[in-house]
Amino acid sequence: MNEEKNFSHWTIDKDKNNFVWLSLDVQESSANVLSADVLSEFHNIIESLHLDHPEGLVIYSGKKNGFIMGADIKGFIGMTDENKAYELIRQGQQVLESFVSLGCPKIAVINGFALGGGLELAMACDYRIGIDNKKPILGLPEVKLGLHPGFGGTVRTIQICGVRPAMKLMLTGKSITLKKAFQIGLIDKISNSEDWQNQAKSIIKTKPKKKTAPLIEKILNLKPLRGFIAKTLNAQVASKANKNHYPAPFSMINLWLKHGASSKTAYQAEARSMAKLICSNTGRNLVRLFFLQNKMKSQFKKIEADIHNIHVIGAGVMGGDIASWCALKGLNVTLQDRSLEDIEPAIQRCKILFEKKIKDEEKRKNAHSRLEVDINGEGISNADLIIEAIFENKKAKKDLYKKIEHKMKPSAILATNTSSILLEDLRSDLAQPEKFIGIHFFNPVSQLPLVEIIKCDDTHQSAIDVGLEFVKIVAKSPLLCKSSEGFVVNRLLGPYMAEAMHLAREGVGLTDIDNAAVNFGMPMGPVELVDTVGIDVALNVSKVLGKAYNRPVPDELVQMVESKKLGKKSGEGFYKWVSGKAIKSEPTSPDLITDDIEDRLILPMVNEAIKCLNDGIVSDADMLDIGVIFGTGFAPFRGGPIQYAKDRGIENIISSLDTLAQKYGDRFKPSSAWSNIN
Repeated sequence: MNEEKNFSHWTIDKDKNNFVWLSLDVQESSANVLSADVLSEFHNIIESLHLDHPEGLVIYSGKKNGFIMGADIKGFIGMTDENKAYELIRQGQQVLESFVSLGCPKIAVINGFALGGGLELAMACDYRIGIDNKKPILGLPEVKLGLHPGFGGTVRTIQICGVRPAMKLMLTGKSITLKKAFQIGLIDKISNSEDWQNQAKSIIKTKPKKKTAPLIEKILNLKPLRGFIAKTLNAQVASKANKNHYPAPFSMINLWLKHGASSKTAYQAEARSMAKLICSNTGRNLVRLFFLQNKMKSQFKKIEADIHNIHVIGAGVMGGDIASWCALKGLNVTLQDRSLEDIEPAIQRCKILFEKKIKDEEKRKNAHSRLEVDINGEGISNADLIIEAIFENKKAKKDLYKKIEHKMKPSAILATNTSSILLEDLRSDLAQPEKFIGIHFFNPVSQLPLVEIIKCDDTHQSAIDVGLEFVKIVAKSPLLCKSSEGFVVNRLLGPYMAEAMHLAREGVGLTDIDNAAVNFGMPMGPVELVDTVGIDVALNVSKVLGKAYNRPVPDELVQMVESKKLGKKSGEGFYKWVSGKAIKSEPTSPDLITDDIEDRLILPMVNEAIKCLNDGIVSDADMLDIGVIFGTGFAPFRGGPIQYAKDRGIENIISSLDTLAQKYGDRFKPSSAWSNIN
């Protein structure tokens, strides 16, 4: 380079052939990210190289874990000015445009991951070499944040790979393997950690033809055909996402439909579209959710707990599935129940889970070997963690603890999977009550990411650490909360499902009730949810919450349990179930449905959330929001119940609750805790 400069994140070497080797190692970061500082330095380097005229340029990572994780989007948090957002995005695009215009071969060497903006930088290079020494994954996951690529990715992916592979990559947000990336033309060569430098040198010297989309994909990109393909893509996306809730994938399709990945117009259009998305409520809330996930993971730091052996007592749907999931994640598990007949259904479900999750036969066999049937409870003495998952009965649980506590090794922790009972009531006869915790999974265990870790005021930190470390091992997300009836998730779901019963009694169709919730953004309606959880489980929770919060227990639940109509697991509840699916009647005409059904279902949850926060059950509003999203499926794009209230307006929430209270009763009375929200 004409002028040597010191950079914080980039290291530049030039060899005797005038090849530039540019290494990125972002300081004070475990992974490379494209922050404003990193891009500013990169821009300065590129401007200097325009004067230096190197023969070739190779970009590689100075970190062993991967290439570049993506762009740093912290600067966009809370942004509402679309013009300002557009200018920031265009600046990033223009840095890459300047880089592209360098008159020499440019190569990206990808080790490990290349995601989001990292992959966009790689695509701005002429060639890409993948190092096959780990499990490299490449992807454009922006759609999961309510966004789409903004550094030219919506254009270059189509130019390099073609319409169909590019759209699949961007619309799903799923990462692909190095082999798949090579198949679709995203990677030019696959090398190894010893030979990639020689491969890069060879490419610079020989300047092979650059990868572009196959002929058929170029034909599909022609304007006359784009309308037909866009229609199909929109229909596919609409079957999985509501355009009003998640506009990003539809925006990507529209960008391509209008501009066809044109280098002349598509980049600026991409920036405008990205700016609009990032300033929308959906974009802001999903970006916030991404950072809240990191905040949740920060609870794992500096925890040292030795957990290898798990003993689960109770092989019902919850206990059996917890045991299977633990074995899947590498733990040694003993599963106890009264008889082999009681355990056999859990073993059958375990086989289905392992067949779905583990493709390698030897690894699947090893997973099965980690799960042992243990009718006599011999695994208790060797277990690091014992999880009780029997039916929701306080006396039965306490009687069980008396039988097993003396068998546990001194360092072991006893936990309950209770969904609603106070820990103080369950632990009262234990010799070491301060080492007793709640570890509450949600059904289905294999799909729902949240686990509530429940503590009392005097619970030992070491016991909490075991709970947190266990959740980390089994790849779940922990919500640490204080013991109280229903904890967080069931406490909020209680009034939601109870209001569904009120609506049904008034003659509102069950399908209409569920549709109102789904239209709000819930993954399923409250009626279907009760059937899925189990009418018996819902009844037990209703009794506990009813006593604690002065709520009536729905008569419908009592009658259905007496009639053995337990929901999905018995084949009939509020709905009849066939092959695991609810058989629903046709919805009523929208003209015959009252406008306040949505508020009647959602606002009681929101009102209970502020009470829960005010009672100190969760440490802060952020953790409450993400916990409720992960535990109830509360519409992610709405940011959680507290954020939803803020976006809608606290005064509007209070006024709407007051209106509902006047019309339907005191159960809608707004909490006084709303006055504490900023």
